[in-house]
Amino acid sequence: MAEILLSLTIIGVVAAITLPSLTGNINERTWNTQRKALYARFSQAIALMPALNGYGTLTEDENHSVTADTAAETFVTEGLSKVLKINNICDADHLSDCGIPSSFTNLMGSNISAFPAKISELNSTFVNFSVYYSFGGGTGDRYSYSQIDTKAAAFETANGESIAVFYNPYCKPDNNVTTNYMTQSRMCTNFVYDLNGNKGPNTVGKDIGFITALYPSDSQVVAPIPVIQNAAPATQPDAGAACSKLDSESRLPNREELSAMFYNKLLIGGATNWDYWSSSVRSVTSGWYMHYPTGSMNGWARTGAKDVRCIKR
Repeated sequence: MAEILLSLTIIGVVAAITLPSLTGNINERTWNTQRKALYARFSQAIALMPALNGYGTLTEDENHSVTADTAAETFVTEGLSKVLKINNICDADHLSDCGIPSSFTNLMGSNISAFPAKISELNSTFVNFSVYYSFGGGTGDRYSYSQIDTKAAAFETANGESIAVFYNPYCKPDNNVTTNYMTQSRMCTNFVYDLNGNKGPNTVGKDIGFITALYPSDSQVVAPIPVIQNAAPATQPDAGAACSKLDSESRLPNREELSAMFYNKLLIGGATNWDYWSSSVRSVTSGWYMHYPTGSMNGWARTGAKDVRCIKR
């Protein structure tokens, strides 16, 4: 009897140690499968829409205060709902009615006490910024960008996911651009999803993530999962290998994926370095990199070293 009790005690201790890890692994696999299925459905839906820009009403007064804003709601009701099964639609004041959590934990582990209800709360520099740079004691240059701050909307999918929508009705096409540009103008819609509503853990990288659609026609839909730590600075040809050293599944983001990370700064969190390489090539000798504080997408010699932030797909 003593030997049986001892054996049961050992089994209980082992189970107590391994069960949380096993449960966590099961959850991770479930979220990963659901995340990929959601991305596939959204990619197919966006491809069926003739254009992503121009939905809704957006009006400013003489003080640049928004007096009317139905952009995101109209995009969902008049556009997306025609190509995707949607059960419920909520405005910016009632996001929780569509299962959007009131608070969440971002990728870097910080608690965000309020879910963003408009684009500026997702990333303030998406809407307005002005920065002055001085080069070698010279006169320098001033970079600025501004656009109207739109409210979010939300909906629930037929599969039970909760989706917050951040929409830019003035998004511009890519047109195989070869000159520097502000990536804010290329975002048409940004979806922040919660795979199981407000049930928890409400954590970015687990049940919460983002899907971004860029360019109004011939749209690109991306859903990068940022790796928490940076890789070592590298030239663009070596940046992919720097990601692989972190993790065999880590990859260098292309310029659309890097743009999506910029739009979702609040969800990622943490300190940000200045310049991140993308995997996209601008010419034979230059590649695209992002000036992350402002969202400026620029070209640089591929042999130059810059910071590297990796993703998983």
